[in-house]
Amino acid sequence: MAEFLGSPLASVVMLLTLLAMIIAVGVYVIGKVRASMRTSEPGASEWMTKFREMHLQGELSDEEFRTIKAMLAERLERELNDKDQAG
Repeated sequence: MAEFLGSPLASVVMLLTLLAMIIAVGVYVIGKVRASMRTSEPGASEWMTKFREMHLQGELSDEEFRTIKAMLAERLERELNDKDQAG
């Protein structure tokens, strides 16, 4: 057994095992970071509410609000379709 652990083949196997473990941990961490980034971004309905309030307070012109509303409407529709497909 001691001879096997000292052989070059055993060293290669141990290094490959260590590399596989490091890659697995990296994939796990990246997955967690990406998931937290997705959940921390406000949805289109939240943005729509904020921009509607800004428009009512006079911080956005009618034209600006219509442009933003059109852009968010497409995003809101995509989010609703994604929720329907997931649920």
